[in-house]
Amino acid sequence: MRTAYSVETIRTAERALMARLPEGALMQRAAAGLATACADLLGRVYGRRVVLLVGSGDNGGDALYAGARLARRGAGVAVVPLAGDRTHPGGLAALRRAGGTVARPEAAGDLIDRADLVVDGIVGIGGKGGLRPDAAPLAERAARSGAAVVAVDLPSGVEADTGEVRGAAVRADLTVTFGTHKPGLLVDPAREYAGAVRLVDIGLGGELPAEPELEALQHADVAALLPRPAAESDKYRRGVVGIAAGSARYPGAAVLAVSGALRGGAGAVRYVGPAAEAVLARFPETLVSDRGPHRAGRVQAWVVGPGAGDDAATVAEVLETDVPVLLDADGLRLAARDAVRARTAPTLMTPHAGEAAALLGVAREEVEAARLSAARELAARYRATVLLKGSTTLVAGPDGGPVRVNATGTPWLATAGSGDVLSGLAGSLLAAGLAPRDAGSAAAYLHGLAGRFAADGAPIGAHDVADTLPTAWRDVRD
Repeated sequence: MRTAYSVETIRTAERALMARLPEGALMQRAAAGLATACADLLGRVYGRRVVLLVGSGDNGGDALYAGARLARRGAGVAVVPLAGDRTHPGGLAALRRAGGTVARPEAAGDLIDRADLVVDGIVGIGGKGGLRPDAAPLAERAARSGAAVVAVDLPSGVEADTGEVRGAAVRADLTVTFGTHKPGLLVDPAREYAGAVRLVDIGLGGELPAEPELEALQHADVAALLPRPAAESDKYRRGVVGIAAGSARYPGAAVLAVSGALRGGAGAVRYVGPAAEAVLARFPETLVSDRGPHRAGRVQAWVVGPGAGDDAATVAEVLETDVPVLLDADGLRLAARDAVRARTAPTLMTPHAGEAAALLGVAREEVEAARLSAARELAARYRATVLLKGSTTLVAGPDGGPVRVNATGTPWLATAGSGDVLSGLAGSLLAAGLAPRDAGSAAAYLHGLAGRFAADGAPIGAHDVADTLPTAWRDVRD
């Protein structure tokens, strides 16, 4: 599992570690890791042209010491100091001793155009807002050049704790981060600026608290969550999920939600709604009812809302049950907030950015720019677990704690009905007994993998994603 910590937590851990180490040892560890990553990216160091864009912070010092290491291996290294006499003195002296040169800021553009590698050491993890006017043109020049761009700890101009990008920022091909991931490296829009991320161990792990700000599950973590039938399993032990979805206008939403539930390992699916004929035609094993959720039969979780139109009565009836409920699509719009907050059984809400914006009463752009805070705010308002769909799916709980972030998705999943499949899949995991945070996290992970496998660079439909879920499941298990 990858974990990310806030700037304040990292600073505290760094101070505790530095108190036990010789002066400058921590920076030398970071510089060594950074130089190794740069060398690996260059392939051959001797004769390569490297430009360091350096501000006044410690990450500028990291860049300078790393540049000195590259210069000693035969690279031509030039530093462009953007903070004048506030440039890290020890790092600057080390670079000069190694044969590096100091360039005037007005010469930076030409140097960048001729560089093989540009190292961004402009702003550290404590930076707020976008780049200053003197640095922004250099970031743009680097992005247009043929040089590889490496960010030190975090791309300058993005916000470490939130993943927000409030102005001009460096777009890196590789970010070399130290000690632990920062939330902004895992959450869009900042994640898009980070490129590939390489974590350098500088000995910080023992100083960090057990609970991080963010968690990103990996294959082994998801495999440990997924239910596995035992010898004595029956459909009820595996979990029966109720699906209240679809309408005369949107029968396909019901079919896709049922497909996600069945491909997600549900022991059985009970369907309630007007699309029973379409559901049975595709999945004859489905148990259908026309008597409403309360009289549909035994279920261990409900999914309500995909394609439901204006059926507020069914949504309200499902919310009155004492089993976990997943709210999606129209269900999010039709559910009364007080009814959700009053539930004693768990609730999992699965909005995309537009739906989250409507529930929060803000513009969609605000949610997309500050995804982490939006997910947390929505979870707190509704006292529910919130799975905020998007390029990086976030799962936030109602009582705080680490937010789960998933990055297995692909833009090919931006297709009609894909969210219906995800709802059915997550509902099946709720019915199997997973807590909402685990069910949402595992479902998002599998859904993303399935999208990748199904697409493989080509257009797909939501039914392709559902059909590929068993492949994703096996890939995680194996």
